[in-house]
Amino acid sequence: MNPAVAFTLILLSLMMGAGVVSASWGFTLGRQALTGIRQPDARPTSGTPVSREGNTNSPGEVVFAKEADILEQVKARINGGVQ
Repeated sequence: MNPAVAFTLILLSLMMGAGVVSASWGFTLGRQALTGIRQPDARPTSGTPVSREGNTNSPGEVVFAKEADILEQVKARINGGVQ
């Protein structure tokens, strides 16, 4: 067997082994990092949304907040007020 071919095969097998070890180590670290993390039992939007006026909105309807109200809330928070 040619020494260059043998060296190439040795390097290829070492690279494959390093890839397998790295993948399994990453999988183990990821599994440990996510231990205790659970998906919510219920969807947060499962109920019917209610607008400010008290009317129930249709599921596809989007309610936009008024820009003036948002700016007032931001200014109040910047000035130290809690709203």
